[in-house]
Amino acid sequence: MSDMLEQQREGAVLRLRLNRPALHNAFDAELIAELTAALAAAGADAGIRVVVLEGSGASFSAGADLNWMRGMAAASEAENRQDSLALARLMRTLDELPKPTIARVHGAAFGGGVGLVACCDIAIGVPEAKFGLTESKLGLLPAVISPYVIAAIGARQARRWFASAEIFDAQTALRIGLLHEVVAAEQLDATVQRQIDLLLKAGPLAAAGAKSLIARVIATSDGQAQDQANATLIAGLRVSPEGQEGLSAFLDKRSPSWAHKGEKP
Repeated sequence: MSDMLEQQREGAVLRLRLNRPALHNAFDAELIAELTAALAAAGADAGIRVVVLEGSGASFSAGADLNWMRGMAAASEAENRQDSLALARLMRTLDELPKPTIARVHGAAFGGGVGLVACCDIAIGVPEAKFGLTESKLGLLPAVISPYVIAAIGARQARRWFASAEIFDAQTALRIGLLHEVVAAEQLDATVQRQIDLLLKAGPLAAAGAKSLIARVIATSDGQAQDQANATLIAGLRVSPEGQEGLSAFLDKRSPSWAHKGEKP
């Protein structure tokens, strides 16, 4: 593995840090493959309960590496399709990861960088962060990341930002739903840690299953089928070992067993 992606394990928390600061953490085919593999491994690791995605240097991620884009401009349509499918796999892997994810946005996020933020479950940024879906300036569109960005900010907002390629600030990102919280730079790490602590207090299976529940509810138009599926889900959770432990701990006025497993050694 190259040094363009750093992995730091802290107990049950995995930090994935894009590490191309000289290029504002822009990604190419190699970084896309490494990040996809790291996320897939994290998803399969029962000991990991939270994943934090962040960038080194001044930016979160400037999107696509210009040299990589130059190479793809000279490639065939079929080669471009395969290349785009690799990026699509990265975004879907992050979006559907069976672990809660946090984007720590300390600087600029453009193009695919916005896609990474949108795919994370929780996104926290600083006031100085800048965002932009700048593809239309190049005669392109943010097609691969569009499902996740639209899910985050809504179709009406997407119409503006996809077409105009405007740069917008953190407060706008907060208002339209791309960020959940904006905090001063000196408070960023503490705020991210507070979210980590909250996630580690939740049942591991419950926290992991939250996004799949939401996705299913959104996708289901049959109300009766939805009621049946939700009733089956909650019934199974109530009698599961995790549900039994959580209910017992609540009634006994104690912390559940998993609340201590995410602590640093």
